[in-house]
Amino acid sequence: MMRVRPLSPAAASGLLEIAVVVVGEANDNGFNASGLAGAQAAERMGLARISVVDGLAYDAAAIAASLKAILPEFDGLVFIGGQGDGVMPDIARTFADKRFAIVQGESRLTNLACYEVAQEQSAFLAGCLAAWMTATGTVGHLSGHRVRPGLKGRAAFIQGVRHAAPEVRVLTSFCGSQDDNDVTRRWAGAQIAAGADILFTMLNGARAGAIDACRAGSARQIGNALDWVALQPDVFLASALARIDRGVERAIADVAAGTLPAVPVSLGLPEGDYVGLSLGEDVPEAVAARLQEVVQAIREGGISIEGDYGGPEFVPGIAAKAG
Repeated sequence: MMRVRPLSPAAASGLLEIAVVVVGEANDNGFNASGLAGAQAAERMGLARISVVDGLAYDAAAIAASLKAILPEFDGLVFIGGQGDGVMPDIARTFADKRFAIVQGESRLTNLACYEVAQEQSAFLAGCLAAWMTATGTVGHLSGHRVRPGLKGRAAFIQGVRHAAPEVRVLTSFCGSQDDNDVTRRWAGAQIAAGADILFTMLNGARAGAIDACRAGSARQIGNALDWVALQPDVFLASALARIDRGVERAIADVAAGTLPAVPVSLGLPEGDYVGLSLGEDVPEAVAARLQEVVQAIREGGISIEGDYGGPEFVPGIAAKAG
């Protein structure tokens, strides 16, 4: 059920009222939590009075109806997540006098800006690391919703694996949920049973299920968005960092100031340290050095990261296919 909660009732008066929207739970220990941190930073900076909208299920029509119902109370809205591409253009047209933004989206109108933290660059690094560290010769990718950022991250991970070691087998899956731990536990467990000893996961609240599966199957995991190495070093070999919070700060600032950029805004390694790879202590120094060479190549444009993958996918209970 949708919840609308002011970040701070004591925020300064006279500021614009901006809603910050996520699908699922805001405090998900993942992608949404990183975005929430950006919203909190923006309010501390006095950019706007911010309310967080969460509890929304992944249903475009239902999301649109819910947001249209609350928008008369707000001056603008920032949607965090690629799910916004299916919702925000219609809302922006309906409320043409208000300003909007999507973080991790690509839809843009006169009153709708889009920003993307290039998490696919850190996914590419995760693919290189997985390929260099696997002992079984098989690695996995697991995500939930088939939204553009997740699809780009999957493609980049597989490209990174192939860049580092083309012979390594990749099992890739979209399980259909970012927040159901029973689902992710089953899908991650199936990948591990099929031979994957390192899993790259792009999940929100359902990461705990994949963590349980890794512990049960003695597999390692590469997380995303937050620094999972610092949180659970026994499971996480690395974490593909993405400063979604800084993208959200930028979006809120532009919506509040009425300075929406006329072109999509990309925030990646060429623009600064918006993405990267946090490494566990058991990653050899030689591997870390090789990864830094890849980082520099991405910064300088020597590696072009693909956005599409058209190969086979792995589904539990069906004969395993690999990319």
